[in-house]
Amino acid sequence: MTTTKSTEKTEEIQTTEKEQVIKEAKETILNIGGKNVIVQTGKLAKSSNGSVTIQCGDTVLLVTAVKSDEQRKDIDFFPLLCDFEERICSVGRIPGSYNRREGKPSDKSVLICRLMDRPLRPLFPENYFNDVQIVATALSIDQINPPDTLAILGASFALSLSNIPFNGPIGAIRVGLVHNKFIANPTFEEIEKSELDLVVAGTSDSILMVEAGAELVSEETILNALAFAQPIIKQQVEAQKQFAQIYGTKKVEVTSPEPNKILIDLVEKHAKESLLKSMDSVKDKETHKKYLKEAKEKSIAAFVDLINSSSKNTKELKEKHEKKPEAIEKEIQNLIKGLEEKLMRKKILEEGIRADGRKCNEIRPISCEVGIVPRSHGTGLFTRGTTQVLSSCTLGTSGDAQKLDTTDPQTEKRYMHHYNFPGYSVGEVKPSRTPGRREVGHGVLAERALMPVLPNKETFPYTIRVVSEVLESNGSTSMASTCGSTLSLMDAGVPIKAPIAGVAMGLIKEGDKFAILTDIQGLEDFLGDMDFKVTGSRKGISALQMDMKISGITLEIMKIALEQAKIGRLFILEKMLEILPKPRTELSKWAPRIYTVKVDMSDISTIIGPGGKMIRRITEETGAKIDIEDDGTVLIASIDNDSAFKARKWIQGLTEKVQPGAIYSGKVLRTAQIGAFVEILPGKEGMVHISQLQDKRTEKVEDVVKPGDIIVVRVREIDEKGRISLTMRGITNEEREKVLAQ
Repeated sequence: MTTTKSTEKTEEIQTTEKEQVIKEAKETILNIGGKNVIVQTGKLAKSSNGSVTIQCGDTVLLVTAVKSDEQRKDIDFFPLLCDFEERICSVGRIPGSYNRREGKPSDKSVLICRLMDRPLRPLFPENYFNDVQIVATALSIDQINPPDTLAILGASFALSLSNIPFNGPIGAIRVGLVHNKFIANPTFEEIEKSELDLVVAGTSDSILMVEAGAELVSEETILNALAFAQPIIKQQVEAQKQFAQIYGTKKVEVTSPEPNKILIDLVEKHAKESLLKSMDSVKDKETHKKYLKEAKEKSIAAFVDLINSSSKNTKELKEKHEKKPEAIEKEIQNLIKGLEEKLMRKKILEEGIRADGRKCNEIRPISCEVGIVPRSHGTGLFTRGTTQVLSSCTLGTSGDAQKLDTTDPQTEKRYMHHYNFPGYSVGEVKPSRTPGRREVGHGVLAERALMPVLPNKETFPYTIRVVSEVLESNGSTSMASTCGSTLSLMDAGVPIKAPIAGVAMGLIKEGDKFAILTDIQGLEDFLGDMDFKVTGSRKGISALQMDMKISGITLEIMKIALEQAKIGRLFILEKMLEILPKPRTELSKWAPRIYTVKVDMSDISTIIGPGGKMIRRITEETGAKIDIEDDGTVLIASIDNDSAFKARKWIQGLTEKVQPGAIYSGKVLRTAQIGAFVEILPGKEGMVHISQLQDKRTEKVEDVVKPGDIIVVRVREIDEKGRISLTMRGITNEEREKVLAQ
């Protein structure tokens, strides 16, 4: 159900003519999954080309769309920038950073930026090169309703109301699966219980973007979830069309430049042969680059000959070349790229053969290695064709978990996957900087792929970090890092429930004809219509990510792609398991051993000591690392078993309750005329009266014991003030030897 209404706001604005202007705030309400989503415009950020506030529960976003007046020159891509501005004040909290303000965007913010960008980008006109920026600012986050799908929907609303040319609108929805029932836009709590967390965006009749994490669900479940989402997306699209028809502005017209037929014919004639050679079963990138360079050189040489001729048809081209030669070269290069795309797509659709000679469902040669880095806790080297990724696994304690200071309810992560894409992986000189949006997105995709099969904290109390270094790139590096991560985890001895593999699927579509490609390489990603990544085990799917370069695909194509992806995924998985069939039974000797001690919560302060004095003493004297959790779980970690055992015994002693009649070994701390003071447990001492040192009369304490001696004593009694009375009398040799041996 959708309703649209207009409410008057009598806000007086002083103008130069001292007129009073009444501004209106217009809103529409969509009911999605039993929840009202309220979209309002005309009240905030009125200087933008289009702006809305979008609200579900107490989660409120301001989404704005702005374009530049001037078109960018000499670029061949659409300069779209999507930002999600996370504000900690939106959850009523002050940031925990030193400056007490938001720093660089969190990974969650980056992921939402990507979610906004991916379904919107294909729907802008092909020749539109004005800068467009979409900003979603978190005004209020209730930590019940996730903001990401609202940001996508709000961006589409803002664009639809603006004069920015946009071939939308689109809808966006999250689908959960709880007790075999699909839920539209589940809450954070429902997502935790759900077997599926799927975000889908699309138009009334096609799918543009899919992002999902799943508990190894079937392909049929994914298709049913998409079918469930489609009518809701259609409802959102229709609501936007109605809203924009009433309150929107006229779109800017985009004119396409007339193609230069002379240059088109020239490139077709002189570059075609080299381009066809580059697609004649060429498997390595260097040979492909060589033929592309040859095509460019032939075309430019032919162009120079052409403008040096006396033909009247070339006069305009000659003048343009003399004024700006680099522009002509760029135009020729773009025409070569267009011809390459045309030839590659034709070869696949008509012959069923790809540029590197593979059939559409064929996977490049795969090789795997494990344990190749000595000090890493686990490593996996995954190579597929000319794509290669090295993944390294490191195990740490609970104190190594990543602390999160975001607007999400999640406060820490115990499994992290970090993806790095250095310039040398594609043979380029590129400065190393902090991870970009692409690196963050690919890292989280592989992280999400492995989450369903990781052991729980109770059975495996380690923090896990995997770092994937792309060593060579020719498509599908995120899926290679997923496979490498699985190998590194198994090599490290992490008892994963099932191994995970991933494959990237592509699409070539012309009219009604289409071809689904398994294991796409860089060229097919760049010139194709789809990048569809699927990860999972033998049992089912663990993660999905789909991006389109065309205006969406049908459920029928999705079904074929998922079925073909399953075959490819299982093939890759078998290749991986040939190297390492299951996780190693022992951890690396360089990995810490973690021992768990459960103590009463009232004893936590005893272990820590005044100002942390006791816990520092334990770590300094034993070399072990100690982490204490709020529920009284103490984690003791050390590469050296003796250090860990010593620390564990110390902590057990600190928290052990002294029992009357129990026998202990203790160290004599000091002596006095009346007896000896003995530490029987860490921080707990009692006194052996002089009459209790031996079975006969003792004249002087020092005749029996001295400070530093280790003696065996029995607890006689504990008085009402907690003072412990000890004795050395009546202890048999057998009891004494048993205690000393512990």
